[in-house]
Amino acid sequence: MYRTKTCGELSIHDVGTTVSIAGWVQTIRDLGGVVFIDVRDQYGITQAVISGDEDLVDLVSHIPNESCVTLTGKVRKRDEETYNPNIATGEVEIFIEKIEILGKRTKYLPFEINSNTDIREDLRLQYRYLDLRSNRLKENLILRSSVIQYLRNQMIERGFLEVQTPILTSSSPEGARDYLVPSRLHAGKFYALPQAPQQFKQLLMVSGIDKYFQIAPCFRDEDARADRAPGEFYQLDMEMSFAEQEDVFNVMEPVIYNTFNTFSSKKISTYPFPRISYKDAMLTYGTDKPDLRNPLVIIDVTEYFSRCSFKPFHNKTVRAIKVNGHMTKGFHEKMLAFATSIGMPGLGYLEVNEDLSYKGPIDKFIPDDMKKELLELANLKANDTIFFIADNEKRANELAGEIRTELGKRLDLIDENSFSFCWIVDFPMYEINKEGNLEFSHNPFSMPQGGLDALNNKNPLEILAYQYDIVCNGIELSSGAVRNHDITIMEKAFEIGGYTKEQLQTKFGALYTAFQYGAPPHAGIAPGIDRMIMLLASEPSIREVIAFPLNSKAQDLMMGAPGKVTNAQLRDIHIKLDIKD
Repeated sequence: MYRTKTCGELSIHDVGTTVSIAGWVQTIRDLGGVVFIDVRDQYGITQAVISGDEDLVDLVSHIPNESCVTLTGKVRKRDEETYNPNIATGEVEIFIEKIEILGKRTKYLPFEINSNTDIREDLRLQYRYLDLRSNRLKENLILRSSVIQYLRNQMIERGFLEVQTPILTSSSPEGARDYLVPSRLHAGKFYALPQAPQQFKQLLMVSGIDKYFQIAPCFRDEDARADRAPGEFYQLDMEMSFAEQEDVFNVMEPVIYNTFNTFSSKKISTYPFPRISYKDAMLTYGTDKPDLRNPLVIIDVTEYFSRCSFKPFHNKTVRAIKVNGHMTKGFHEKMLAFATSIGMPGLGYLEVNEDLSYKGPIDKFIPDDMKKELLELANLKANDTIFFIADNEKRANELAGEIRTELGKRLDLIDENSFSFCWIVDFPMYEINKEGNLEFSHNPFSMPQGGLDALNNKNPLEILAYQYDIVCNGIELSSGAVRNHDITIMEKAFEIGGYTKEQLQTKFGALYTAFQYGAPPHAGIAPGIDRMIMLLASEPSIREVIAFPLNSKAQDLMMGAPGKVTNAQLRDIHIKLDIKD
């Protein structure tokens, strides 16, 4: 009734045929008796033209752009000098015989569709249905759909069974705040939206499902970042029975590689993905999410400066970063400004002269007999500059990582046309929190390396876990672990993490009970789909690859969420608000 062809499929082979197309009016060009109209749908753009019929010319010339129309006419070849090579239908046009406005635009557009000018994000999100008409976002959604279908097929080909797990579940401590849903039937009790299907996928292993996956929605009440959407996100969740770390790597590494290789022309710099221990990553890159496109590495010079007369570096962890190339005074001033902006008191550096002497603010504090030693320690050459970062070990690592990243950007060292993956392995099982207490550093369901013996006999801060992340270009794509399926080991692990046996039974009751009925060894991982699409689409923000995202304050400006509800609705769920405006 509305179309026999889409706006993206007409070609020279259709010349002479009568067709109907439907879509949105992108542009109208009135040349005085001859009117050209470009009609756009999801599939492309087709040019149509009308002349001669005064009434039809008048009608077409006054259609508001972005109105929805259907038109019928004969396909004809364009004059060769008017070909448009930028669109698939650029050799042909439709001579309009009939046109009907299906949905007329009656309000002013809040912004121009496909405009090259920057549009405020709050305005774009408020009118997201208009924003999604743009070519860029439309292509992002098409890419997202294709990647998800490809991932699903890859997992099915590898023998994984797709299983959906519940959205309404119980609250459990999994690293972020829960979204709570009050129960109408059970006064004073709440469901929680799952932060991840973690417990359910482990219960599926106990159920005898050998290899599970799903495109899983996850809900976490946490602050937004460029690579993190507040509220909800999706991940390729998978779990395998009778599996260890290598089994997960052997499945997921080719799935990730194939996906990025299929949907991007950027090169993948390393395959198989290199494996870097958490300890080495923190020392060499200052982060457990290293961007390996950046060639700069961090050097440990703590011991050297413990013997040096430069007192500000005494009793501190000292890291250094070597860069080759001449740097101006202005460059050093900008790096100092950046250093102070991230909480550093300053940024010491030395420049190496042609004769291998030094110049710089801390040169006079280094004894002459130690200067050659620094050259050898850091492998310094003429025209190198070496930057120094000093603080406690944790903070020195973090600050050095930020300086490394900033240097890589300012010196244009990052290859933007590549993907550089790695596995980060051997995470510490525990860490000290701000209150000075031991807590799980990563995933509480992980198997400790060394099992029960390590838990009983090692310093908890020295215990490593079978935990692993996939990192790409400095962004964590996924976390995973070999699971702790042994009740005795689990009880001891949670005891060290600050949980009593009773709390373990209460917080993770189903899992705790299920493991007493014969649980297989199992392991899994869950790459973030939104982050994968963001990287593949070369977008700076994750919101650009989500159809209807919340803004950075976790608000849906289009639908008005979160919003107020009526007192009657609150009474149904046994809630009374105590909020002072």
